[in-house]
Amino acid sequence: MEDTVKQDLNALIKKYDTFIANTLKPSLKKELDERDLIFNHISEYQKLKVQIDTIKDNDLQELKTMVDLGSQFFVQAHIPDTKYIYVNVGFGFHVQFTLKEALAFISKKEAQLQKLADKHTEEADKIRAHIKMALEAMSEILMNSS
Repeated sequence: MEDTVKQDLNALIKKYDTFIANTLKPSLKKELDERDLIFNHISEYQKLKVQIDTIKDNDLQELKTMVDLGSQFFVQAHIPDTKYIYVNVGFGFHVQFTLKEALAFISKKEAQLQKLADKHTEEADKIRAHIKMALEAMSEILMNSS
């Protein structure tokens, strides 16, 4: 009889362990990865905002800069007119904005992205709580079986 109870408890612990390893941890990683990707987008918009502020503060009419063509391959670029800027608004679309319009768009986009990042953070916190509960349940089972 005692062997059957131990086998049942071991099966239950294994079930919890498998659930944590195969379901909860991958879900947590997915949420954190998605949140990190959003933070990277926010960072890019913040860099653009700093560049626009620099152009405005120094009243730059033209600009020389380095442009990343991809895969960390940079080329020098000359911008003859800084009145307008093209901003990636998503889905492969770039919109021509004045500097003032671009700053307004960036502020709204950052707020939207921050809300999305907050949702992923909340979801990650829920998953962490589920992991903690499962680990506590396993600990309880182990203590009661001793």
